[in-house]
Amino acid sequence: MTTMRAVVLDGPGPVAALQLREVPIPEPRPGWVRIRVEAFGLNRSEQHLRTGMASNPVFPIIPGIEATGTVDLAPGGEFEAGQPVVAMMGGMGRAYDGGYAEYTVVPASNVTPVRTSLDWATLGALPEMLQTAHGSLHTGLAIQPGQSFLVRGGTSSVGVAAAVLAKEHGLEVFATTRNPARLDTLRDLGVDHPLVDDGSIAARVREIRPEGVHAALELVGTNTLPDTLRATGRHGTVCFTGMLSDQWTIPDFYPMDYLPNGVRLTAYGGESSDLPQADLQRYLELIEAGKLPVRIHQVFALAQIREAHQLMEDGGAIGKLVVRVRD
Repeated sequence: MTTMRAVVLDGPGPVAALQLREVPIPEPRPGWVRIRVEAFGLNRSEQHLRTGMASNPVFPIIPGIEATGTVDLAPGGEFEAGQPVVAMMGGMGRAYDGGYAEYTVVPASNVTPVRTSLDWATLGALPEMLQTAHGSLHTGLAIQPGQSFLVRGGTSSVGVAAAVLAKEHGLEVFATTRNPARLDTLRDLGVDHPLVDDGSIAARVREIRPEGVHAALELVGTNTLPDTLRATGRHGTVCFTGMLSDQWTIPDFYPMDYLPNGVRLTAYGGESSDLPQADLQRYLELIEAGKLPVRIHQVFALAQIREAHQLMEDGGAIGKLVVRVRD
């Protein structure tokens, strides 16, 4: 076999721009690993690539900033063939071809071996979701047990993961959703204080916790960031990680006027190294034991990539959208 199925993007466009094609199976050079892809999760950054919002992409390209599967070939000897692995970030799907394919070739440094009994669809939901949530909580916010934590955009895949990981770490969790019908979903995930987000939730947060929360994760964008800052207490920290609203920048930013007194603002946009193998393995074991819930909204086939992207663009998912590459 010399060819594979892959989703190719020749340039920015609507979901129809995602083309399922037969392309040559890529060959890895030393220091790179070829993965036989079993599943991958969809990410908002891949929507940004498709719609032309990403900076400096290479076209044509196979999108996908993550993949799960088994090692097919590692000419440098870093991994044995058949080893289950996950791969993420490091230029995948932007600087070089990514995970929307039956095989992908990535730098060995982007590959993490795993031991798990989870099915491929579940494992496919996890790498980037856990990496972003873990990095935001520990690198961006430096959370500690006993603190209070707000996630703005709580029914997004990263929002769900952040809420669940924060509860596992011993925090009191607030989480927002724009849809009142999703409040019970947040409660089922263990969220202490689900809130309907009408654009202004700081007052309601402070009705529950008058001094404000210790830490907050902003996943919606700069349009809700000022309100998230107001919900955060003095010496608390807000981490800006996501732009679900596609509003990225702050016009005429004046820190003295924008930032509440004593509230810190950080950001997170890390790499696979921010989720050490030991932490990833611990999370997988907790998920296997039923102690760490994972919310998968829907699993698609590779041929359904346009349908999956449309659902992501419409904001209709609660949790992760996953593509299962092989039958």
